[in-house]
Amino acid sequence: MGETLIAAARLHLLVRVIEVQTREDLDRAFAALRSARPDAVVVSGDTFFLGNAGRVAELALAQQLPVFSTGRLLTEAGILATYGTDATVVARRSAAYVQRILKGAKPGDLSVEQPTKFELIINLKTAKALGLTIPPALLVRADEVIQ
Repeated sequence: MGETLIAAARLHLLVRVIEVQTREDLDRAFAALRSARPDAVVVSGDTFFLGNAGRVAELALAQQLPVFSTGRLLTEAGILATYGTDATVVARRSAAYVQRILKGAKPGDLSVEQPTKFELIINLKTAKALGLTIPPALLVRADEVIQ
């Protein structure tokens, strides 16, 4: 979160952080957003938001809020866009690490890898519902466009 706040400050963007841990918190957060009327909302791509992807998309569309995240399932559920690692690639690499450890490698001796592939997924149906036009240059760069 710290990096997000630093980047936002450099861009002169106001960031409001709302902690969400339960489904009730989620409903309360979107109720608070209703009165704040932000230009955009960013939600974590963690398991809570992925598990409640449909509800997040439902609340966002009801309030006409463009929501962004890092979790592909959220875009598939109906938020505007995600940009993040390809979960399949991360899972494969994780499995390779587990295999090496099970064969006797010491975890501390294994090199740390950073993701090298990121996906941009845009939900064009949601963009239209929000009255947004996605620039063609961005659509061409997207790894996937959901119609």
